[in-house]
Amino acid sequence: MTFVWAFVVGGLLCVIAQLVLDLSSLSPAHVLVLFVVIGAILGGVGLYRPLVAFAGAGATVPLPGFGYTLVEGIATAVKTKGLLGLFTGGLTAAAGGIKASVIFGLTVALIFKPKA
Repeated sequence: MTFVWAFVVGGLLCVIAQLVLDLSSLSPAHVLVLFVVIGAILGGVGLYRPLVAFAGAGATVPLPGFGYTLVEGIATAVKTKGLLGLFTGGLTAAAGGIKASVIFGLTVALIFKPKA
């Protein structure tokens, strides 16, 4: 059942993003930033954690999950490192995903040729 809820919640988040794109004049970049900020705000006030506990990857993989991950990393780093954690925690928490994105992007770019 965990996979079903992950699929449903992740799908709903993507549907909301698509509706915002289709029904507003916002660009994809604006929607990306909006969703990351919403995830960070919801994570900061403690409302996103129950969704992550319920849906797992369905809540952490879409864009709001990235904002949530940044805030959680900052909170953890501030507890252990103090004020320095405010600057290092977010990137430390998200480093695995960022590294994977860069490696996979580079691999695809090396294997395939773009069409003009």
